[in-house]
Amino acid sequence: MKAEESKFSLFSKRKSAEVDPSELKIPTHLAVIMDGNGRWAKKRMLPRSAGHRAGADNLKTLCKNCGHYGIKYVTVYAFSTENWSRPESEVHTLMELFVEYFDRYDPELEAEGIRVRFTGDIASLPENIQTVCKRAEEGSKHRDKMTLIVAFNYGGRREIVQAAQKLAEKVKAGAIRSEDISEELFAQNLYLPDVPDPDLIIRPSGEERTSNFLVWEGAYSELWFSDVLWPDFGMKELTDALIAYTRRDRRFGGLSKEKKDEE
Repeated sequence: MKAEESKFSLFSKRKSAEVDPSELKIPTHLAVIMDGNGRWAKKRMLPRSAGHRAGADNLKTLCKNCGHYGIKYVTVYAFSTENWSRPESEVHTLMELFVEYFDRYDPELEAEGIRVRFTGDIASLPENIQTVCKRAEEGSKHRDKMTLIVAFNYGGRREIVQAAQKLAEKVKAGAIRSEDISEELFAQNLYLPDVPDPDLIIRPSGEERTSNFLVWEGAYSELWFSDVLWPDFGMKELTDALIAYTRRDRRFGGLSKEKKDEE
């Protein structure tokens, strides 16, 4: 048995929560689609707002669990550009939760050394939400253990369109030529060009699609899906995802290590 296979056989004999972080390949950047809040509430005969509140509370747990594994960047899909089509009362609840979350949990984020950043069409949000975003970003710039990136009013296609518009304006102004546009230059005009692409994207709730999340940045991300609804997604599920990620061979279009060795 190969050493790598032997290592993974140990995983199968233990509970996932007992796996030592040193045995895992830890992603630098983890992205999570926080899905299933409404169904979580419905199963408990609670209003959807209760599910969203439980989901917001679980974000704090995710940050602590990711900190345990030394993950440096965590991006969460909190509100998409398509979510505006939901009932007005639900959108209002989500906006209120957004404000409450950063007022309530900022001391804990501070204690954990978590910097907060936002990605999305923030300029189109209500003024009070923009104020919360600016305050959270400015107040956490000095923290360096982890960066929590909240995708709010985010759509992957909109991000790409807005990047294209920026480049078109630069071409129009004569700052660049159209033939100068490369993948690297395009990426520099996305919302957060200094953040590394996600290594792993997780979606709980049983759905198996990325739903317009990090369309450009996630082109080569590993995907992992779980039937667990987001408010119940804990250390066990995170560890299971990291075990699966450790087993993956990320080739980025090239050959696997084994095939390279055969040549």
